[in-house]
Amino acid sequence: MATKLLPATAGAAIGNGPAIQIKGTDTAFNYRTFQAVGQMSAATGTATMLIQASNDGVNFLTVGTITLSLTTTTSSDGIAIAAAWEWYRVNYNIPANGTVTVYMKA
Repeated sequence: MATKLLPATAGAAIGNGPAIQIKGTDTAFNYRTFQAVGQMSAATGTATMLIQASNDGVNFLTVGTITLSLTTTTSSDGIAIAAAWEWYRVNYNIPANGTVTVYMKA
């Protein structure tokens, strides 16, 4: 089951989502997938989510970017990484009237 790395976050929002720790990872299979799903309640806009990772839970690095072109119809995009980071979070920029959720499958 996928983890909500960023719960449904409504528009005009900029910031960092909560950090999620991945415990007991198998170093032979360090694949993580991230999917952003979003839409606008009116008009159009662009949402940008920086997928960030850390080994200490404090100092985060950007390991990928998901950009959604939002309309009143749901849109989705994603990325996959093969790395053994212990902590993940999303740095997000969501336009007014937009809602985005980011899922992570570890």
